[in-house]
Amino acid sequence: MLLNSKKAHACLARTRVPIRCIVRNLSDAAKKEAPKEAPKEAPPAGIPYSNFVLGVPKESFPGEKRVATTPAVVAKYVKQGLRVVVEKGAGEGSSIADAQYIAAGAKVDVRDAAFSQDMVFKVRAPSEAETNLFKDSSTLFSFIYPGQNKSLVDLLAKKKMNVFAMECVPRISRAQGYDALSSMANISGYKAVIQAATHFGRFFTGQITAAGKTEPAKVLVIGGGVAGLAAIGTAKNMGAIVRCFDTRPAVKEQAKSMGAEFLEMKGFELEEGVGGYAKEMTPEFIAAEMELFAKQAKEVDIIITTALIPGKRAPTLITKAMVDSMKPGSVVVDLAAEAGGNIETTKPGETYVYGHGVTCIGATDFPSQLSGQASQLYSNNISSLMMSFGGKGYFNIDFNDVVVRGACVLHKGELMWPPPPPPTPAPVKKDAPKVILEKPVDHQAVVLNRALLMAGGAGSVYGIGIMSPDPAFAAMFTTFSLACISGYYTVWGVVPALHSPLMSVTNAISGMTAAGGMLLCGGGLLPNSAPTALAAAAVGLSFINITGGFIITQRMLDMFRRPTDPPSYTHFYLIPTTTLIGGYLALKGAGFDHMHQISYIASGVMCIGGIAAMSSMETSRIGNPVAMMGVSTGIVATLGLVSQTLPAAELWPVFAQIGLCSIAGSAVGFTMANGLAPTQLPETVALFHSLVGAAAVTTSIASYMVDPHHALAAWAGTAIGAMTVTGSLVAYAKLAEKMDSKPLALPGKDFINLSLAGANVASLYFLLSDSHNISTGVLALSATTAAAGALGFHITASIGGADMPVCITVLNSYSGWALCAEGFMLNNSLLTTVGSLIGASGAILSYIMCVAMNRSITNVIFGGVGTSSSGKGEKMKIEGSTTITNVDEVAEMLVNAKNVVIVPGYGVAVAKAQYDIAEIVKLLQGKGITVRFGIHPVAGRMPGQLNVLLAEAGVPYDIVLEMEEINEDFGATDVALCIGANDTINSAALDDPNSVIAGMPVLHVWNAKQVVIMKRSLATGYADVDNPVFFKENSKMLLGNAKATCDQLKSKIQV
Repeated sequence: MLLNSKKAHACLARTRVPIRCIVRNLSDAAKKEAPKEAPKEAPPAGIPYSNFVLGVPKESFPGEKRVATTPAVVAKYVKQGLRVVVEKGAGEGSSIADAQYIAAGAKVDVRDAAFSQDMVFKVRAPSEAETNLFKDSSTLFSFIYPGQNKSLVDLLAKKKMNVFAMECVPRISRAQGYDALSSMANISGYKAVIQAATHFGRFFTGQITAAGKTEPAKVLVIGGGVAGLAAIGTAKNMGAIVRCFDTRPAVKEQAKSMGAEFLEMKGFELEEGVGGYAKEMTPEFIAAEMELFAKQAKEVDIIITTALIPGKRAPTLITKAMVDSMKPGSVVVDLAAEAGGNIETTKPGETYVYGHGVTCIGATDFPSQLSGQASQLYSNNISSLMMSFGGKGYFNIDFNDVVVRGACVLHKGELMWPPPPPPTPAPVKKDAPKVILEKPVDHQAVVLNRALLMAGGAGSVYGIGIMSPDPAFAAMFTTFSLACISGYYTVWGVVPALHSPLMSVTNAISGMTAAGGMLLCGGGLLPNSAPTALAAAAVGLSFINITGGFIITQRMLDMFRRPTDPPSYTHFYLIPTTTLIGGYLALKGAGFDHMHQISYIASGVMCIGGIAAMSSMETSRIGNPVAMMGVSTGIVATLGLVSQTLPAAELWPVFAQIGLCSIAGSAVGFTMANGLAPTQLPETVALFHSLVGAAAVTTSIASYMVDPHHALAAWAGTAIGAMTVTGSLVAYAKLAEKMDSKPLALPGKDFINLSLAGANVASLYFLLSDSHNISTGVLALSATTAAAGALGFHITASIGGADMPVCITVLNSYSGWALCAEGFMLNNSLLTTVGSLIGASGAILSYIMCVAMNRSITNVIFGGVGTSSSGKGEKMKIEGSTTITNVDEVAEMLVNAKNVVIVPGYGVAVAKAQYDIAEIVKLLQGKGITVRFGIHPVAGRMPGQLNVLLAEAGVPYDIVLEMEEINEDFGATDVALCIGANDTINSAALDDPNSVIAGMPVLHVWNAKQVVIMKRSLATGYADVDNPVFFKENSKMLLGNAKATCDQLKSKIQV
């Protein structure tokens, strides 16, 4: 295929191609054979690298330890045919031996030889004496500062040289990898804080010790460019209270995202200057600014200034009077010292104690103090810049390239600096954002509808009372109502990241169907009838769910643990467990036979508490043991109730039967839960739902056979349970990729659903027409099992893979309602309480998922298309073209970024790319880059699935943010890396009122400076909607398998 060839990637990377052309070409390429002889391409313009030699002299400026090229970059040059001559001892200041250059393929020679080559790389501008050593018409890359060094430029012009100044590289997105100023500023900002800490007489962080309390240091950083942000990050990491001031609006969000307080002046607007620098401000602004600095100088302990004006002396921001007002022992660091300084007391190149004890640091060699790191970064910058001049293996000076033109000071001796100013773009007339208008709210109608709804609810209560067969049913309905309300308010507090563990723990709790089976067991060591056999099966199935569910929950929660988290000490929860169970057994032994009801209350409270604990990462640690405590108490209390209903002769044999079923089920659950790979945990939760449904079916039929009095409840438990069984098995098969995730589209699917629902109603009628005839009743319940099972299968199979989050939560809710039906059937308050809790839990999660897609529950369950806001008009036409990129370019973007947000989608789960993504995060964080994740509520095929996968790969949960938390930060993001996501980042949801996803909340990735979208192809997502983000100027497509591509990215970032 065309896209799989390196040649195709290279072509696409240089071309912006309309998406339809790409798809058409791919189709044509698949149909036609490749031509036998491809036409020969013309060689790139310029001079081949093999035709010239690069010289790297040793820096002669006093105290300068950096070197312009490291051995790693030399090896890259040599591989492409470029010969390199390095002056002997050039790398000594950076701890690089001559032998390392020789091993990389360079020649080590004398000073004159290094200067007399076709091209020369330097760090500092050459001295007057060094200009005589250059070869005529040669090329020089170095810091030059032509505005301050006019005489130097004149000397180089006489040699007819080509001179490119590293500080003149334009500050545009494409040139981030060439920006040596930013690389050196990053080091300066870091080193400034380290120097300040060295001369400051206290800890940066506040501490409370046995010897007393220490206050944290207060640091003011003036200027939020690269150096300022590096200083903020370093000081914040050391525990200081950090304040920042800058005139640029973009800095405000960046500083806040790093934890700094941003200082503002009332009545003045922040404004951006040209080229990323601060704008020259009005006298009124400057006066207010100086007043602010004067106030801050009296409060803070350390001031770090970074303000520069290109081509001019640095502005004075901190006066002597301000320094005089600082506390003794304070420190000021002036990163603009070499350009005249921002602090009036600065002595360039010196560190001294001023006046009453304020240390003034005016060092001009901060990057050189970290010479090894600085040389590595500078070498990467200068090599990337040079290699961008021309095609691969060729050097060509093309002034149509804005980077070449901006960096050029001399061309063949002719002065090219300053470059012509970029054309001032005409003010962009921003179209008003297309807002999906909401209809005016009729408050009178809203209140009236609410009142009518409440009246209907109140009336239905009396209707239920009239239909109630006995007082016991009314009491059970009270328990049901209160449990639903409790579940409603409990589940709303659960954080989205913990939705998967929540479903797992509720799944384990729903194994309380075992209690229903236990109450129906009988016959001795083995069942002696069909009802007791079904009851025994229900116990075994339920214990698979209980044991497996709790183990999976714990495994999920363990994935979210950080190395710094304290031990859980869960064994201490044996104390309250022993109190509850031991207390019940002691009181029952003392003759309090009604005590099981009290234990049921305690069990229900513990189950509610276990779910409520999922409200935060910190409290989730206790959720699983508390829920286990609740289930254990309920099971023991049920055994106590069983002992009251069985004859003494049958008691211990039946207990042995229950014990054997429980042990067998637990063994299966233990084996299943521990034998799963972490990526299989979410789908196994769906599989365990089916066990709850099966237990509900067997218990309902068994209960009816024993006592047909509650035929209606038995039918409800059978129907809901059967739908849960088949629906959960289909969901498991789709999640495990054992079944096609595409929706099953049988003709007349609505008619099929209605027919199967009608069959269930007919079975109910047949059952109730003669409910005391056990034979016909069992036949009716069997028909219900078949019809409801077929309905569950068809409905779930007709739901596409992308709607699985809603489907799974609905099935979770079904399992709860099935358990609740058991409670009514057996008049058991524990089953009713727990069932209502789980049913409400699943219903609320379903609602949350639907809101996240702006769709109704019926739209999802019955295979509808479109959102609640979708219009009927013509869909918005997408204009523009897509840009195909490659791994090298994306790796360069990431390495040169300061703030990266990764947006994973289902493609990450499919490709199992989470481990490589976690490695990429560690590598970027190691380079000082801020990395966070943005997760959409319905990303993946199960609520919280991607949170679990990332946690399992070792990604800290505190950098994984929800959509509402991250959306406002995209504007301050350098690179948004979208991996396997499509519909969840589709701007048509906001811009096109006629789109099928109109109104759906999405991640606003397009607001980032650069967007990289990693997908297997250019195909649309599940919603089958073209994504305008693919066509935006700041977006690039990186095609390929997510795991393979992430692995390649990891390798490139490591270099």
